[in-house]
Order: sequence, then structure tokens, then C-alpha cells
Amino acid sequence: MEELPVANRHVMPELRANAYRRLSSIEGQIRGLKKMLDEDRPCIEILVQLSAAQEALRHVTKLMMRNYLERCATDAIRSGDPEQVQAAYDDIIEVLFKHTR
Repeated sequence: MEELPVANRHVMPELRANAYRRLSSIEGQIRGLKKMLDEDRPCIEILVQLSAAQEALRHVTKLMMRNYLERCATDAIRSGDPEQVQAAYDDIIEVLFKHTR
């Protein structure tokens, strides 16, 4: 079977299930935050919950980055194809800059 180009690779099934569960949990956290606003809860309680939701999103981001590095970028680099290698490096740099702002 022919290998897919890096751009066409997808999330590993076990990671997809894990990420989906985590995102569903985050979705619940966001609904909870909306409810807290509706209930006029104290600002500090809302801020604590916002922080928890942000940390949960950061964790999903780390999982997805690991998938990309282990599956897509590594395969691109091992391919020896200069275009795929450069595309992988460009993707990594772009994502790192977006997440370090």
C-alpha cells in the first residue's frame, strides 16, 4: 500500500478517542462556565474554571502535537523527500509560534 503524503495523514485512532473524550469534557466545562455566568457566580470562581478549561485544551494540544511529530513529521523526515521535510519543518515552526504567543 502506498504511503500517504504528510499533509494527508490523520490522527491515530487511539489518540482520536482520547482527544474526543477530553474535548467532550471541555465542552461540559464551557457549558458550566456559561451556567456560572447565568447564576451570577463570583468572578474568582469563574476565573478558576476558565483556567481549568484552558489547561484541558493545552493538554489536548500536546496530544495532537505529539501525534503530528510522531506520525507525520517523523515520516516526512525519514522519507528523504526535501519537499516533505521542508513542509514538516514549516508546519512545526508555524504551530510552535502560534502556541507560544
